[in-house]
Amino acid sequence: MSEQNGEQAQVPKGHEIIHGYLKTLDSSPGVYRMLDDQSRVLYVGKARNLKARVSSYARPTGHSRRIARMISETASMMFLTTRTETEALLLEQNLIKQLKPKFNVLLRDDKSFPNILVTDHAFPMIKKHRGAKKEKGAYYGPFASAGAVNRVLNQLQKAFLLRNCTDSMFEARTRPCLQYQIKRCTAPCVGKISEEDYARSVKDAQRYLSDKSTEVQERLKTQMAEASEAMEFERAAALRDRIRALTQVQTAQGINPQTTAEADVIALYLENGQACVQVFFIRANQNWGNQDFYPRVDADNSPAEVMEAFLGQFYGNKEPPRQLILSDAIENADLMEAALGGKAERKVELLVPQRGEKTELVAFAVRNARESLARRMAESATQTKLLRGLAEAFGLDGPPQRIEVYDNSHIQGTNAVGGMIVMGPEGFLKNAYRKFNIKGDDLVPGDDFGMMKEVLNRRFSRLLKEDPDRDKGLWPDLLLIDGGAGQVSAVAEIMAEHGVQDIPMVGVAKGVDRDHGKEEFHRTGERAFALQRNDPVLYFIQRMRDEAHRFAIGTHRAKRAKAMSTTPLDEVPGVGASRKRALLAHFGSAKAVSRANLADLRAVDGISEALAERIYDHFHALG
Repeated sequence: MSEQNGEQAQVPKGHEIIHGYLKTLDSSPGVYRMLDDQSRVLYVGKARNLKARVSSYARPTGHSRRIARMISETASMMFLTTRTETEALLLEQNLIKQLKPKFNVLLRDDKSFPNILVTDHAFPMIKKHRGAKKEKGAYYGPFASAGAVNRVLNQLQKAFLLRNCTDSMFEARTRPCLQYQIKRCTAPCVGKISEEDYARSVKDAQRYLSDKSTEVQERLKTQMAEASEAMEFERAAALRDRIRALTQVQTAQGINPQTTAEADVIALYLENGQACVQVFFIRANQNWGNQDFYPRVDADNSPAEVMEAFLGQFYGNKEPPRQLILSDAIENADLMEAALGGKAERKVELLVPQRGEKTELVAFAVRNARESLARRMAESATQTKLLRGLAEAFGLDGPPQRIEVYDNSHIQGTNAVGGMIVMGPEGFLKNAYRKFNIKGDDLVPGDDFGMMKEVLNRRFSRLLKEDPDRDKGLWPDLLLIDGGAGQVSAVAEIMAEHGVQDIPMVGVAKGVDRDHGKEEFHRTGERAFALQRNDPVLYFIQRMRDEAHRFAIGTHRAKRAKAMSTTPLDEVPGVGASRKRALLAHFGSAKAVSRANLADLRAVDGISEALAERIYDHFHALG
């Protein structure tokens, strides 16, 4: 690649300045950026022939309203030439996701999707996995949501009785856990099932997840019949429950196409300058859920343009399936196939079906997209009204576009965490939520004011570093703090230190009897006030405060659960899972290990004299 920086100073905007770049361009493929007079990126585009594409913008007439507005704001351009048009397509989508130009179609919610992972282990674990596929094992997915994965995992555990505990917990167990008692696991941790029999159950689960569900169920039916004939009624009943569990998975999935083994069905619906894209995940001839997306579009964006932008950005960090079944054709289908195929290292096919089962799948997805967009537009109108009401209640200059709500959670100061949730015109922005592990060693346990100061100090320090000019949409228009005058005073102190006193901040206190509807609102230097109990704005604030509390306490519980699953033995060098298991089996608890003398430690199977001395020294040095 080679780069040419075409920034110009003090020059006119529009097609005239664009025309000036034509003499320096050739017919190479590449990516171009259009910038305004403050060097902010307005638009990122790709071209098979850079000179030809830029010359189209140099014409004074013949543009859509959106393109004409974009040209009129352009003060400079930048260019990157590439070797191939496919390379230009990939670079374009990466730059769009990174720079978020205001005139591009932009996919705003681009999270990863969960998979089911069967781990690489003598007794494999089956679990939910989100993110990069770094852990060894077999992956199945993606699923549309964590809820969809949890439902399938729940039924698969009933059907195949595979463990879901971590490897360290598996190694440390000395007796079966509750999962064994409720018939969700065969307790391989304590030898209740052989490695060969457990492997057969794992293989059956993997067959089921790989489109062999009919084969698995038929074999289970045969085994159930054989058990009944042999009068092994308890075993027959267990097999019946396994068959029922698998049937429930299929029932919950709804649509299970017969001729489509692996595909994403992607349907677009456009209305009044807004768009909804529905994605259905078809794997192993089963529907593994759907998800809707609302890309930022303009009224004159064509369906082909929106679909192509969505595909490029959506699969930027995801592995595409073998087929993408689309509701609308795109202009550069061959280019997109080459780009996605290169990423997946296999063929990826784009289809716009005209008849048959695939057409029915697309029609179903389009209907879902239309209904989802209608619901969102209705909710958006309500949300706009609430934000206007919030601005009026708190005396803001206008409806806030980004509200950040903060809450802390702890038990007597232990496992303390802070939570930040974000609300905007389109509802809760969950991909913007943040958690803060409270680090302050000098804090008095339970010091809520000190905790809130630490959270806001870290938040504003990061904002000043990442977005000092406040032009990336990361800064809040309003802060809501869970607490009264004390918390407001603490936060105001931090805001003053960072020089950000221009951001409105309100404390939400429970009020008399800590009752919903009696909330009091605190602002720096003003008297506390309340809203009418039946005011919709009050309910709106309560909903945001409750979401912040849910997020903070959920984060706290996860941190506490992780702390509870660890033992002091984890800190002893040289004591791994098997030795920890041997020590716990011998002494009964980590506390008993810490009190043991050298002779008793040496007596444990697998503990050498040197390791025994290390364990003894570790605990007695601490004392």
